[in-house]
Amino acid sequence: MGFDLEKANETLRHFERLVEEGRVESWSGELKVGVDLGTANIVIAVVDSENRPVAGITTPSRVVRDGIVVDYIGAVRALTRMKAELEAKLGCSLDKAATAIPPGIMDGNVRCICNVVEGAGFEVSNVVDEPTAAASVLGVHSGAVVDVGGGTTGISIMEDDKVIYTADEPTGGTHMTLVLGGFYRCSTEEAEVMKKDPAQEHAVFPVVRPVVEKMASIVKANLRQHPVDAIYVVGGACCFSQFEQVFEKNIGISTIKPAAPLLVTPLGIAMNA
Repeated sequence: MGFDLEKANETLRHFERLVEEGRVESWSGELKVGVDLGTANIVIAVVDSENRPVAGITTPSRVVRDGIVVDYIGAVRALTRMKAELEAKLGCSLDKAATAIPPGIMDGNVRCICNVVEGAGFEVSNVVDEPTAAASVLGVHSGAVVDVGGGTTGISIMEDDKVIYTADEPTGGTHMTLVLGGFYRCSTEEAEVMKKDPAQEHAVFPVVRPVVEKMASIVKANLRQHPVDAIYVVGGACCFSQFEQVFEKNIGISTIKPAAPLLVTPLGIAMNA
């Protein structure tokens, strides 16, 4: 299957509705589970044997920072609660789950992420890197997949379904929040709420635009030795309506952002379970 943005967006919007409404779809075959321990959110995605979204749940979290678990007990508790809630809705137990890691993460941190997933009662069935998970949802075989998370901007360059280069740089949604808080002289908590409110984007984006331009410069530098025809941006920090335009203007390469960018990677993790 090649890249089909319309089809990918249809799947992502459907999954987004399931998460927002707390609904469960009927399924066929075996359920597959993906756990995404993000810097700003923990997400569990459930798909069936044909990779159709069945259920999902998300919760704000600060238990992970830049791919490193900083609150092990808090992470296990949050994930255990989310797992139980999904199992109650589905009427069955979820025993296995895949999880994901940012590009270039150290082995010890990978083990710690797996320990959290196992601590919540899952058997880890697979560990994939985040941009590869995202690419599987989008049907991308070649190009640059950029995962803009809370703490970092992760870049994976794909060629014929293979990751040929990865990088992870420390600029993400958290930096936007800090800039926003400094500009409006409010707490980081207030700035975070403001950042996530689509109704306030007109007041937020001009302030955080330099951070987005910094992300674009990071991506551009990493693409100098690995030219691509297209960039695909995912992750919660790229939700602003003008995000991809800033990337395209600064990098000079076609930049594509799918629907529900926060949920692309979690859904891809489940598909790779």
